[in-house]
Amino acid sequence: MRYLTLLIWFFALVGVIAARAQDKPEPKYGWQKEMVGSINFAQTSFDNWSQGGENSLAWQVNLNFKFVNDQERFNWSNSGKFSFGEAKVGTETMKKSVDEIKLESVFTYKLGVYVNPYLAATAETQFTRGYDYALQPARAISDFLDPGYFTQSAGLGIEPVKGLKTRVGAALKETYTRNFPQPYADDPNTPTVEKTKVEVGAESVTDFSWKLSETTLFTSKLELFSNLKALDQVDVRWDNLLSAKVAKYLNVNFNVKLFYDKDISRKRQLKQALTIGLTYSFL
Repeated sequence: MRYLTLLIWFFALVGVIAARAQDKPEPKYGWQKEMVGSINFAQTSFDNWSQGGENSLAWQVNLNFKFVNDQERFNWSNSGKFSFGEAKVGTETMKKSVDEIKLESVFTYKLGVYVNPYLAATAETQFTRGYDYALQPARAISDFLDPGYFTQSAGLGIEPVKGLKTRVGAALKETYTRNFPQPYADDPNTPTVEKTKVEVGAESVTDFSWKLSETTLFTSKLELFSNLKALDQVDVRWDNLLSAKVAKYLNVNFNVKLFYDKDISRKRQLKQALTIGLTYSFL
């Protein structure tokens, strides 16, 4: 019920903003290209400091791109997100703090109405091995394409106003693993260990972009997937980013990501990050 209430409030907020939005301007057909990279770095060092403290070092690199071919009869949108970072406190070794690879391609055929058919494919994984540092010694729990998530879907999409897109359709979701099938792909109710899981179900994806000012942008992406077995088995991925440009090459980003998958954990997973660093637009 908590997640249902959260989603209702989200769509209500989007509806209010969409209702107040102005009519869409005349479209500009052709390729629209965007690629932005950023690097963030933080460091502290102490030497005979009477008030105490520990040396620390943290860095993070991000690369985001979006290539959109918008034509009168179709729209082909391709986007990607690459993030990686590490942190070190005191005498501890460097530990991974951010690690994400996400690719998405959506082809929409325009029928000349608000609702249009689409085909979509997404892929998600990480760069390097991940560890559970709560255990002593730390235990490896994930790696590149271990797990790897791939989703293909087809259905109907709508874009009532510029900056708001929603699509709903039938989906096929594959989860691939090698050395870490649990808890990502293995079914604990069977005697064998499955390294691959294939689910057929329904998918809903909502993309929202709101330019708060000339230098501040809020983006939100809500992804829902259900294998239709039970109402409480809805996978939720909700990624929110508030980005503010404070100088020509200096950006402040606040990211909150909510993740829920009952097969992995019965509790919701939440990650937030505040970063300040250099950013550069390649395209």
